[in-house]
Amino acid sequence: MRIAVTGTPGTGKTSATELLPDRFGDRGVDLGSVATDGEIRAELSSGRNRLSTDGVCHLNDLLESESLYTDVDEDRDSVIADLDALEAAVDDRAPLVVESHLSHHLQADRVVVLRCEPTELERRLRDRGESAAKARENAESEALDVILAEAVEIHGRDAVYEIDTTDIDPVSVADRIADVVVGKRDPSAGTVDFVGYLG
Repeated sequence: MRIAVTGTPGTGKTSATELLPDRFGDRGVDLGSVATDGEIRAELSSGRNRLSTDGVCHLNDLLESESLYTDVDEDRDSVIADLDALEAAVDDRAPLVVESHLSHHLQADRVVVLRCEPTELERRLRDRGESAAKARENAESEALDVILAEAVEIHGRDAVYEIDTTDIDPVSVADRIADVVVGKRDPSAGTVDFVGYLG
């Protein structure tokens, strides 16, 4: 099984997924075992610092460390990911959870889309040093449900779970993600609405 944790930059993906390994233990998920017959499957790679240890692969780290991109977009201060190469690299590591704003583009059994109210999202991005233009672009993307729409189109509504992170701490977000992993939450695509930000 693979869970993609995705969302617009600034929604709290990395903060929450770094807390997941402890949450898995609390829910009886043995990350060191390989399960079959529909049970959770997770193989740990050895010594891959934040790339897939503890069952979580931080895709942006993998992208940068192994140069899995095809080009650099100087205007947007970003790289163009090679999704086929990323998929192959993730398959080699077999993590339970893949985290990134790109993770919904990879194969996954369930997709968790973290959401954040656009004004708060813009503030978070500015606080971490993003330009006003980039923060605004991401806030508008969040209001337009861009990542949610992509996730539903690729994986189907029944595989997508939304979590609004606007007013909850990373521990609570991690708990909710862990509940998705173990099947304690129902799919919830379309339950969060920030379109009012645009008008």
